[in-house]
Amino acid sequence: MKTWIVRFVSLYVFNVVVLLVIGLLTPAHVGWAVLWASVILTLAELFVKPLLQGAFTKSAAKSAGERTRIGEALVQALLVLAVAAIIWVITLLLTGVNARGSWFWAYVLPPIIIAIGWVVYARIDDRIEAKTGTYYDRATAGLRGGRGGDAGIPSTTAAPTVASAPDDGLTPEQRKMLDDLG
Repeated sequence: MKTWIVRFVSLYVFNVVVLLVIGLLTPAHVGWAVLWASVILTLAELFVKPLLQGAFTKSAAKSAGERTRIGEALVQALLVLAVAAIIWVITLLLTGVNARGSWFWAYVLPPIIIAIGWVVYARIDDRIEAKTGTYYDRATAGLRGGRGGDAGIPSTTAAPTVASAPDDGLTPEQRKMLDDLG
């Protein structure tokens, strides 16, 4: 449960920043709706994105042998942008965010910004989730009447270091996935 809360909160905060960037760089009006829009965007990224990516990837895999490496990279990029566009439309429909302006500024550029946000988040998510896990531990310790500092509270979301990683043949990503399951 803690892992999902930490993942949701860290992704929520990151999505607030992404939506503010969209509001800054495009004529989309975000305003205070950013708080609710980030909830919808986060839920869509956690639940809808994997389903769409799975379906689109499965469909594209049928003809993957007929494409060159550059063609395959282009198809994969278009799939990511298609998923980002669908998630953007879901966000627009369920929130107070108003996309106005030309077709490009309202419906093409924001999914590109969202996809760039996904790339950035994927590169820094372990650090963000570890920091969010530390804050979560402090908050739960404070609610339970324990010490508010992080003394004595191990962070369970931090990735193991190379020196402490067991020699089980798993990559850090695979080990993290197994830790999240248990």
